[in-house]
Amino acid sequence: MRAPDLFHALVLLNLLFACGLWTLLRPSGRAALVLIVVGIAWVIWNKPLEGSTMIRITDRHGITESDLLSLVALWIAFWACTRAYRRAPTRNDV
Repeated sequence: MRAPDLFHALVLLNLLFACGLWTLLRPSGRAALVLIVVGIAWVIWNKPLEGSTMIRITDRHGITESDLLSLVALWIAFWACTRAYRRAPTRNDV
């Protein structure tokens, strides 16, 4: 697999922010699913924008500053799913 360049990493970062904002504004299961997929893609392809390593796992791998954005994305997706579940109509409401 080819290493991502700075442009593609910036596009993915903007997509992560846009999906996160969309999920916050219109919480739904589909929006949360898209945010989770983009968050996972961010962890895989964020190499040009990683920053410093906060927790070292091995000599070549660790948790970086930009990996925290994926954790925030997962938290927003979890929040959106719980909110969408609470809003879902039950059989008694219909």
